[in-house]
Amino acid sequence: MAYDYELLNVDIEGRYATVTIHNPPINLITVQLYGEIAALSTELKRDPNLTVVVMKSADPDFFLAHFDVAAILSFPTDTEAELDPQLNDYHVMCERFRTMDKVTIAQIEGRVGGGGSELVSSFDMRYGVRGVTKINQMEVPLGILPGGTGTQRLPRLVGRGRAMEIVLAGDDLDAETAEKWGYLNRIFEADEIGPFVDRLARRIASFPVEAVRLAKQSVNAADKPLHEGLVEEAYLFQRLLRTDGAQRNMRKFLEIGGQTREGELRVDELGAELQVP
Repeated sequence: MAYDYELLNVDIEGRYATVTIHNPPINLITVQLYGEIAALSTELKRDPNLTVVVMKSADPDFFLAHFDVAAILSFPTDTEAELDPQLNDYHVMCERFRTMDKVTIAQIEGRVGGGGSELVSSFDMRYGVRGVTKINQMEVPLGILPGGTGTQRLPRLVGRGRAMEIVLAGDDLDAETAEKWGYLNRIFEADEIGPFVDRLARRIASFPVEAVRLAKQSVNAADKPLHEGLVEEAYLFQRLLRTDGAQRNMRKFLEIGGQTREGELRVDELGAELQVP
C-alpha cells in the first residue's frame, strides 16, 4: 500500500495506522482533501495488514471543518432534484469507514463541523478534549441540510431529539455535552488524549486479528432487527471459536491466571498479556 497523499500523513506501525490531516488554515474539506480521504478509505479497506486506524489533526484548533461552501455553490441546480436510490459518493465514503474490517478512531482535539462531523459520526469511536473540542452542524443556517450522512447517523448516535437540536440550531456542541450525549466516547485534558488513544489503539491492535474484525462486524449487526443481530452474533462466535488465535489465547488465559481469584481481580491486565506476536 502506497498511502501517498499531500494533505494526509499516514504512519504505519505494525497493524496500527495513524492518519494526520494537514490542510491549513482550518482543515476545510476542499475538493482535494475530500478526494484524498475518499481514496484513503478505499486503500485502508483493502489493506490486509491493518486492524486499527486513528485519525487526528496537525492543527490543535481544527480537526476537520465542513465541506467547501464555494464548491457546493458550484453544484448543478438547473434541473429538478431527483430521488436516487443509490448512495452518493460522500455517503459511500462514510459507510466505507463504518463497515471496513478495521477499527476506526477519531482523536478530535479541536473543532469538527459539517461534513467533518458527518465523517467521524461513522467512525467506531470518537474522543475529545475537555473545554476545547466543539461539534457544529452548520448547514441549516446556510439554507441547506447535512447531506453527508448527518441527518441519519446523528439520530442513531445521540437520539432523535438531540440530533434535532444539533442539526436545526447550528450551534456549537461543547465537549462535555457531546460526551454526555454519546457523541464522544470520553473527553480528556489536552495532554491526556494522545497517550490514551495511542494506548487504546495499540491494545486493540495486539489482539487476534480475526477477533477484532468479526467483533466489529457483530456490533454493526446491531443496526438490524434484534433477532437477525443475535443470529449474526452466534454465527460469528462460532467462526472465531474455530480459529488458531482463539484456541491459543484461551489456553494462555488459563495458564497465566484466568479463572483464579487473583487473576480475575486484574482481568484487564491479563487481557494485555494475551498479545499476538
